[in-house]
Amino acid sequence: MKYYPLLFQLEARRCLIVGGGRVALRRSKTLLSAGAQVDVIALAIDAELRRVLLESGGELIEQPYSDALVTREYFCIIAATDSTAVNQQVADYARANNIPVNRADDRSLCDFIFPAVIDRGPITVAISNSGGSPVLSRILKRQLNSFLPEGYGELSDFARRQRARVKQALPAERDRVEFWEHVLQGAIAEAIFSGNSLQAQTLFDQALAEPDQFRRTGEVYLIGAGPGDPDLMTLRAFRLLQQSDVVLYDRLVSPAIMDLVPAHAERVYVGKRRAEHAVQQTDINQLLVDHALRGKRVTRLKGGDPFIFGRGGEEIEKLAAAQVPFQVVPGITAANGCSAYAGIPLTHRDYAQSVQFVTGQLKDGSIDLNWPELISEDKTLVFYMGLSSLPVICESLRAHGMADDMTCALVEKGTTRQQRVVISTLALLPQRLQQLEVSSPSLFIVGRVVQLADKLSWYSTDRADSPDDSFGDSGA
Repeated sequence: MKYYPLLFQLEARRCLIVGGGRVALRRSKTLLSAGAQVDVIALAIDAELRRVLLESGGELIEQPYSDALVTREYFCIIAATDSTAVNQQVADYARANNIPVNRADDRSLCDFIFPAVIDRGPITVAISNSGGSPVLSRILKRQLNSFLPEGYGELSDFARRQRARVKQALPAERDRVEFWEHVLQGAIAEAIFSGNSLQAQTLFDQALAEPDQFRRTGEVYLIGAGPGDPDLMTLRAFRLLQQSDVVLYDRLVSPAIMDLVPAHAERVYVGKRRAEHAVQQTDINQLLVDHALRGKRVTRLKGGDPFIFGRGGEEIEKLAAAQVPFQVVPGITAANGCSAYAGIPLTHRDYAQSVQFVTGQLKDGSIDLNWPELISEDKTLVFYMGLSSLPVICESLRAHGMADDMTCALVEKGTTRQQRVVISTLALLPQRLQQLEVSSPSLFIVGRVVQLADKLSWYSTDRADSPDDSFGDSGA
């Protein structure tokens, strides 16, 4: 590395900026935010810079630069004029007097540079690429900034206030480290991130009263992974996934999302297919409890949203009964994700005023629905887990009064690069599917809103006309 990152205490230290333009303004704001005192020498001074310095008590010397004007001892000097010759003169003076210098016009000659900073006071994250591309540093800052909860600063303050208590209760350093790892990556930290400092303090007091039990008890994260595109996962889901020790996942979690699972985490496949369960639901529930009681941070990664046909309620019932701490992170359900990527709005004031989610397969494998309730020209129906039952669904809807020419769509592997959308009518779709090889996961959408797919499709890269109806397939 060309520059080694160091964090300096600038409180009340004086820094000099030579130059009065926008660069000088940015640098003065940065230094002032760290508590420094800033003076400026410049022939012309930006109006906002003038205001900032006057409010902070800085000295303004409105003259052309000369070494004789530097009458104080400075911690650092920034040369930020439009003149290469003046900047060189400032740098020569600084180095002759052993003062670190930053040259705005030539970063290769700087003694120090200004990184892009993420401030979660008292936590500070500095990003630099040795001055090669300030724009790249700012882009990285924006990306990292989105993954760091605002509450990290409060979490740092909370830990600082509790350090003496923990050191007294746990004299052994190894015990303290393990204790803090659980505090800073578990329910206590999440309570602070959620703005509930009172709950965080209560949980912390309970943990410190029984530290051995606290370290032995893990936590379960019930995370909705969304319909397949990893970009649709929430930031909270990603953050919790990264700190997991064990991940239980099923076949509805896409390979792209599984690529986000940290390398150190144990992966446990609990996938299910129709009439073929790798692990029974009751056993999955127990696995979550068992891993958590071994002190592990456990993620139950589920396709879509865990509370929409995801059996998430059954799983957390077991966790609650076993007094295992847990969190639920909602995900974009398949209905929202797949319909959006297929260009099908689930509601539209000209086509559908309501939407109904329906499971196409019940526990015993049968389809026993209130079919008359589903029949409406102004409603969108979304069937989950209905691929094998699709002919029966189409026939039943028609038998109970839905029009043969009602538009419908089957979305296969929605939101992924393998997405395919088959659009037809209730009468023709079963026959259409006999000509195609369609596999799960898939979602079946019925309603007049499907007519908008051809106009609103934005994700599809290929479109073929169907030989037997006026719509067709689309694939991405």
